[in-house]
Amino acid sequence: MSRTRVKICGTTNLPDALLSAEAGADALGFIFAPISKRLVRAEVAREASLAVGPAVARIGVFLNQGLDEVLRLAEGGRMSAVQLHGPLAPEFVLAAAQFYPVLRVVRPADLQTEAQRWAGHPAVTLMLDAPEPGGGVPLDWAALQADFPAGAWLAAGLGPENVAEAMRLLRPAGVDAVSKLEASAGQKNPQAVKAFVDAVKGS
Repeated sequence: MSRTRVKICGTTNLPDALLSAEAGADALGFIFAPISKRLVRAEVAREASLAVGPAVARIGVFLNQGLDEVLRLAEGGRMSAVQLHGPLAPEFVLAAAQFYPVLRVVRPADLQTEAQRWAGHPAVTLMLDAPEPGGGVPLDWAALQADFPAGAWLAAGLGPENVAEAMRLLRPAGVDAVSKLEASAGQKNPQAVKAFVDAVKGS
C-alpha cells in the first residue's frame, strides 16, 4: 500500500514553508483566494517554492476564480498543482487540468457524484472537505466509510490528535491540514506541524 501523503496548507511565508518541508511534508498549500485570511502573494509563494525545491509539491488553492487568474497566479507562484474550490463546471476543471494536476475539492453531499465523474481521470484527484473549508471542524468519518473513494484526499479539521483515526477509517491517499497547525491565522505552530507529519507517517 502506498504511503499517505501530507499536505500543510495555508503557507504564507518563507520560514513556514521551510519548517513544513523540513518536518517532512510532501506538499505545501498556498491560498490565492482573495477572501482567505491566509491569502499569500504570488511573489512570496514563488520565493517559498524555489526554496523548498521540486521534491515538495506546491499547490495553489483557488475559490471561484477565473481560469486566466488561476493560471497566472499558479505560474507566478511556481505551483506544481492547483486545488479548486467552489461550484465549478466540469469543463472548467478539465481546462485547468490541461495545465496542472488538479485537486478537486468536494463536499460530503457531492462526493458520490463527483467520484463517478472523475473516476480514472489521470489529472484530477478528489479532496473531501467541509462545506466551509478552514473551519477546523472534522467530518463524520465513520459515516463516510462506505462512500469514500480510493485515491481521494481528506481535509477538514485534521490535526495531530485525530489524523490517525481518520486514516484508519478512510485510508485517504493524502491528508490536508491548516487550522490545527497554526499559532494564529497564517502563522504555523512548529510543534503542531511536526506532530502532524509524525502522526501521519507513523500510522
